[in-house]
Amino acid sequence: MQDYLTQLFLSSGIPSANLLATIIIFLFIIGIAFSIHLLIHRFLLRNLTNYCQQHFTYGWLPIFMEHKIFKKVVLMLQGLLIFLLEKLMLNSDSIYSHILKVGSYILIIIFAMLTFFALLDVWLEACKKNGIVKRLPIRGFHQSLKIITAIFGTIIIISLLIDESPTLLISGLGAMTAVLMLVFKDSLLGLAAGIQLSTNDMLSIGDWLEMPKYGADGDVIDISLTTVKVQNWDKTITSIPAYALISDSFINWQGMRESGGRRIKRCIYVDSTSVHFLTEQQQASLQQAYLLTPYIEKKVEEVTAYNQTHNIDLSHPINGRRLTNLGTFRAYLESYLRIHPGINPQMTLMVRQRPSTSSGIPLEIYCFTNTTVWTAYENTQSDIFDHIFAIISEFDLRIYQAPSGDDVRSLGLSLSK
Repeated sequence: MQDYLTQLFLSSGIPSANLLATIIIFLFIIGIAFSIHLLIHRFLLRNLTNYCQQHFTYGWLPIFMEHKIFKKVVLMLQGLLIFLLEKLMLNSDSIYSHILKVGSYILIIIFAMLTFFALLDVWLEACKKNGIVKRLPIRGFHQSLKIITAIFGTIIIISLLIDESPTLLISGLGAMTAVLMLVFKDSLLGLAAGIQLSTNDMLSIGDWLEMPKYGADGDVIDISLTTVKVQNWDKTITSIPAYALISDSFINWQGMRESGGRRIKRCIYVDSTSVHFLTEQQQASLQQAYLLTPYIEKKVEEVTAYNQTHNIDLSHPINGRRLTNLGTFRAYLESYLRIHPGINPQMTLMVRQRPSTSSGIPLEIYCFTNTTVWTAYENTQSDIFDHIFAIISEFDLRIYQAPSGDDVRSLGLSLSK
């Protein structure tokens, strides 16, 4: 085409025929590209967008339109069109040919990357809606792919502008590795952390994470390349570096949620001076409690048989075996927990005595509720301990409590009288 116009201008006696032909073809190619751009973007894509908004509410097409994927694909194809027109109409030795060729390459690469980024955004949005995939730290991989693609795309564009092979630039990156690692330290550490978190199934969006070092205690709402966002129970947001989850320890409560039961592990402190053997009158009184009837009958039979077998002289309290009010109280609490509607009897359940302290004898309630809902869990726990504090006096036991100012004042008044 360029040769034909040049010969035509020369035969007409027009000076600088080759340059004039090149400029005309150059402007013609730009004009065609611009006209097609107006036709597609001002009419076709605009009408397609309006049609989708009116007739498609759900599905992939509205998502593609929202992320402007078709627009980016068309711009990439416009670059391809410029490249083809340049090949057909201009001689390869022309400076204008080189400008159009490099420009079309850059246009194709840029909008190919943008199209790929948009497709990644669509993929991320689809993953968030998937019940299984949304628990994986997809956003970290999403950002990593974008960064890697952008780096290689930039290298190719620079190589086109300086007219050098991309392998030359890539080989030159070896000398810049230390600088790149320093600049992208958080991103690289975050990428490695994201891979480890995903492959080892250590953390997912929606998990309950507790990390006191960073003041985090709540649900994970986002896992990105560099940070993990936690919405605390007071509705504040804590951002934790992703690599900190690998280098430091944290508690993931998701296992508790999936088990269906949440642990109650709490002590009451019994005044050791209130512990004693049960008298026959106390045994008879406590045996009226339906939760204790089987226990007391069995223990009395067992203790009586033991004492008779060994000819124990029971005239002195130090001899033989006897029931204690503390042991009977433990048995009562275990029976009470097993029938409690808020406790899961299939999971570990016990009432145990811990080593004595200066505050008394710790009696630990260890069991699991049949729900992991926070409010229901707290209500069940409070209900159990309300009952314990109210019933303990029936066993002639006392809860240890440090003397208050009112106790000291009352003692002073009684002494003064």
